[in-house]
Amino acid sequence: MLTNDDRRALWAEFMKVASSAHEPLALSKADLRAAVDAIDGWIDANAASFNAAIPLPARTALTMRQKLRLFVAILKRRWEVE
Repeated sequence: MLTNDDRRALWAEFMKVASSAHEPLALSKADLRAAVDAIDGWIDANAASFNAAIPLPARTALTMRQKLRLFVAILKRRWEVE
């Protein structure tokens, strides 16, 4: 789970990027921060499920950092295709 300072920095960076891209955000800053907190909490709560979904031998051969890097790469690619 991210620290409060990490969440705050991520929240601020998200707003900065959205603003510079002229993307409308139809919610308040507090609502966006609540979304950051909820998503980070969900990731923490579902970490075991994520790990269990990875088939052997990758589940034991990859480090958690490698698994997360793979997850981010898949997520990024899915976002690019959408």
